[in-house]
Amino acid sequence: MTPTYVFWDIDGTLIRTGGAGLRAWEQAIAEVLGRRDGLAGIETSGVSDAEIAVAACRAAGADEAGTAAPLLEALERLLPGELRASEGSVLPNVRENLEALSARDDVVNMLLTGNIAATGRFKLESFDLWRFFDAGAAFSVEGADRAGIAAHARALAGQHAGGAVPGEQMVVIGDTPHDVACGKAIGARTVAVATGRVYSLADLQRAEPWRAFAALPDPAGLCATLGLD
Repeated sequence: MTPTYVFWDIDGTLIRTGGAGLRAWEQAIAEVLGRRDGLAGIETSGVSDAEIAVAACRAAGADEAGTAAPLLEALERLLPGELRASEGSVLPNVRENLEALSARDDVVNMLLTGNIAATGRFKLESFDLWRFFDAGAAFSVEGADRAGIAAHARALAGQHAGGAVPGEQMVVIGDTPHDVACGKAIGARTVAVATGRVYSLADLQRAEPWRAFAALPDPAGLCATLGLD
C-alpha cells in the first residue's frame, strides 16, 4: 500500500527564525543591488527565494538574468550568521509530530519549501530537524515558482514509492495561502496552520484548504486528521 507522503513547509510551519531570513535578504540586496530599502514592497511570506530574488532585481531595475543568482548566493552566505545571532525556535508540536510520524511505516516526511537547499538545510540542522527528512526535499531553484516546486515534490514522492502517488496520499502542511495553492496544484490534501508571521486563521480559511488550524495539532490530533490509525 502506498504510504502517506507529508510535505512540510519550513518557515512559520516548522520553525521561526526570529527574522534572520529577512535580515539576510536585506543584507544580500544591499550588497548585490545597492538598495538600502531592500524588501520594501516585495512580498516574502510563502514566496520562494527564487521569486524574491527576481522581484528584488526588478525593483532595483537590475537584469534578473544576471543578478538573481548572485543574490541567492549572497543569501546562502549571509543567512547562517543571522540565524546564529537570532532567537529562533521550533514551533509547538512540531518535533513531537515529526518523531511520531517518522516512527510509522505508513508515513513518509518530506519537505516542500520556498527555501533554497543550502539555507533550508542549515535552518533545520540548527534546530535538529533535518534528520527527519532523509526521504527527500523539494527546494526553491532559480526560475521555479511554488507550483513548480510542488511538481518536483510530487515527482520525488513518485520516485520514493516506485510509481505515481495518488493525490489523497499526499498532504501539504504550511502557514500561507501560497502553501495551500501549491498543494492543490498537485492534488494533495492541504493542512494550513496559522503559526506564521503574516496570515491569520481566517486568512488561511479563505484559501479553502482541506483543513485549517490555529496551530499544529498534537500527534494524536494530526494522525486523526490525516485518517491514520
